[in-house]
Parts: sequence; C-alpha cells; structure tokens
Amino acid sequence: MSNLILLNTALCLPSPDVEALLQGRIIIALPHTFIHPGRSFALYPSATSINVLPNEQYYKSNFLTVTQKAITQITSETVWIQSWGKCELCQILNNSESLKALSQLNIWTTKGLQEILLQRKHIFLAYLRVYLLSQPIELPVNPQSQFISLPDPLKVSLDLPVLNDRTFAQRKHQLENRQPPLHPELEELQSAIASLAISQPAAKQLDDDLKVFLGWSSDKLIEQPDPNLAWINDIAKLGDRSIEQDEKKSNYQAGTDFENIARQSLEFLGFKVESGFRGGAGGLDLYCSKPYPIVCECKAGRLIPSRTVEELLKLGGMHLGKAQLLTSAKLVIGPGHPSTDTLKAAKEWEVSIINAMTLQKLVEFKAKYPGAINLVELQQYLEPGQIDYKIDEYIHKAEREIKLRSQIITAVKELSEQDNETSKAIHPSFTVTEIRVHYNATHNPRLNDEVAHDLLIELSSPLTSYLGRIKGSDWNSDRFYFLRDLLIN
Repeated sequence: MSNLILLNTALCLPSPDVEALLQGRIIIALPHTFIHPGRSFALYPSATSINVLPNEQYYKSNFLTVTQKAITQITSETVWIQSWGKCELCQILNNSESLKALSQLNIWTTKGLQEILLQRKHIFLAYLRVYLLSQPIELPVNPQSQFISLPDPLKVSLDLPVLNDRTFAQRKHQLENRQPPLHPELEELQSAIASLAISQPAAKQLDDDLKVFLGWSSDKLIEQPDPNLAWINDIAKLGDRSIEQDEKKSNYQAGTDFENIARQSLEFLGFKVESGFRGGAGGLDLYCSKPYPIVCECKAGRLIPSRTVEELLKLGGMHLGKAQLLTSAKLVIGPGHPSTDTLKAAKEWEVSIINAMTLQKLVEFKAKYPGAINLVELQQYLEPGQIDYKIDEYIHKAEREIKLRSQIITAVKELSEQDNETSKAIHPSFTVTEIRVHYNATHNPRLNDEVAHDLLIELSSPLTSYLGRIKGSDWNSDRFYFLRDLLIN
C-alpha cells in the first residue's frame, strides 16, 4: 500500500449524500461548518438529518430510489464506513442566486438548498476527493456531532479513488463555474434503468457506460463472461463427440446433442431456424428460412461419412421439393476432413462444408461483438467444398473493420485529452478533417475525409453511441466528440 494516510476522525453526512459521493454522482458535501482544504476524514453515513423538508422535496426525483436504499441500509446500532475523503476546496455561499445552477449539478432540489440557506444563513460547499477503503469498517451509531473520533486510527491510501484525476478536475471546474449539466436527459435515463441494472446484465452494461460518460465514474469497463453463453464452449466438443464418449452416450444421442447445439448456434447468429425440421430417421436436420434459405446436415463424430452430400440432397428434396432445394444454400457441419468422394460431390452440387470448430468461432465472434456478423455478407463466403478457411477470412475481415473503428474512436479521445490539457473544456468536439489528420498521422492505410465522415456518422449513431455528433450546415462542418471506448482484444 502506497501513500499511507492516518485518519482519526469521520465526517457525518446524511447516508444518501455519502452514497452519492461513493457512486461519483456528486463531488461536494454540505457540512455545517467550514472545512479547511487538505483535511482528510472517513465518511460516516448518518440516518439523521436536520432537514425539515421530507426527502421527496429535499432530493431530486431521479435520486429518490438511491435515497431510500441508502437510508434503509443504516441499522439502529451500527454503521458501515466504506470510503474516506480529502477536502480540496471549501466555498461559502450566502445568496440564493446560484442555487438553481447548483441543484442542476447535484442531487438536491433548489427548494432543498433554499431551506438549508434559510436555516443556516449560508451554505458551505466542501469539494471532496473520495476514495474507497480497501475493507469497510463497522462503527456504532453516533450522530451527535458533525465530526466524530474514530475508536482506532485508520490507515488509508490513495490507491482506490472513486474518480481519476482528470475526471475529478473536469467535474470540479464545471461545478466551480456553475456550468449547466451537458446531458440531463441521460441522467434521467440512468435513473430509469438503475433498478434494472441489479438483475439484467444488458442494463448493467448500459448503466456503467452512462456513468462513465456522465463523469460519475472513470473506470474502464471490464467485460465479464456471460454465464448464459457458456454453452458456446461445447460446440466443437459435441461435434467431435468427446463429451458423449466420456459419458458413454449412444451414437443417436450424440448426433441429437450436436444437432441441438448447431440449431442453437444458427439461431444465435441470427438465422431463423424452422422448428418443423428435427432430424432423426428420414428427417432433415435443420432448415433456415431467413435471411436466406439454408439446408443443413449435422454430423457428429471423428469424420464426415461418405455419401453425406447425397443424403443432404435426398432429404432436402424430399422435405422441401427440388426447386426450393436448388435455390437454397446447402451446408454440412461436421468434424475432421471429409472424404475425397464427399468433397467431389460437394463441389458438384454446391454444398459448403465447415468444421464444428469453425461454427464455434463464428458464434464466439458474435458473442464478443454482437453486431459484427452480417449474415447477408457471410452468404458470399459459402462456396462449394470445405470452406473453413473462407469463414476464417470473413472473421478476420470483420475484426479489421472493428479495429479501424476502435482506432477512430481513440483518435477522437486523444484529441479530447490534448484539448483538455490546454483549454479545460468539458467535452471538446472536432471536425472530420481534424480527426482524419490525427488518425492518418499514425495509421495506414490513410483515410480521406469522405471515408472518415462515413465512419464517424456510424460511430455517433444512437444505436452505437461511441461518439457524439454536433450537426453542422453540411457534412464538412459536422463536429464529433468522444463518449466511450470500443474495447477490443
């Protein structure tokens, strides 16, 4: 542990205020007395408050859910302390002119701030740099004064800041100058999805992204494996039947298991797999109707048997009719290398063959980048014969396109950081030419303005929201600003 600091006291604040500081939602506290800059203390969440207004009038509506939760977490006997703070600045506010602007940037209503000013004749604004404790500590309830002595000195460090230096400096600059919030509508959205984020991974990811963008968090998101996608790891195993052999399943059950996971895989990729085709004796294994028809035969085992192509054609013609079969893409999914006669028949009848591991690679790529696979474009790679190398070619192409977009986003981010160092702007924006020049300085192949603009429009779409866009009078005067990273590895 580095930069050790010894704390002897704790600052008592209403528990909702401490929770807001802990979340990075605010960076100021409203103590009863002036706090000298440089002073450090633990943050003690208190259940008591001298506010005569009810919470519904004192705190803003988009913070009431957090308020209620923070209050209920305080028991009658003990309090858990999870953070500490260092006072960076303390201002004295004794007029009501800036209360509305102050409210817009924080959790308190204008009416609530007016009530504090009426009671105390002035408001102290303590700008706090907040840090997490490596381990929470439990203290008895002691709401008697603003500062309380800790039973034992507490050793803390600067290792776990809630906000990094840059984000805190931006927020402090914005608050000192009473600049209005840049995206109040996104604050409302974050509040609306906060309860969903507890149980739904997709909502949690959006909630985290919004907090980073709003400046309430400076953490880079760490992608966690989705337990609902663990089945993807079994595609190739079920294809070569290693699992079934271990579990001593019959050949029929092995084939059924692989057919089922192949069905699940194709549906995950975005195909509509018709439920009327289920394989079995005399049955067609899989039939995809959209976005284009595909007739599919699944073979689990060490090798793709001879006459597999003939079997696919026979079953496809029987169940779909010759005309529909001939206009459909035809696919065999199986392990190992097909026999010579199977390859010859595949090329003659325009049947594509892929390994179970190739199917797994496609599904893994889809899971990693949900919007990256274009099924219509993928159709162009379904050539006759064994095409694992063609699918790899498609995945590598898609990876290059994603990397290009990530580099464009990074270029805008780098420009923003350079601009912040000189002008202290909160969210600087840049023209297409500025971004293109910065990107071209370090990357090949170089882009022209038209290509760069197309990419920037895509990345600033509401469906992607990696960048923001300020629309100009024409495409040349559009300006773009950084919102969030596109993480690749």
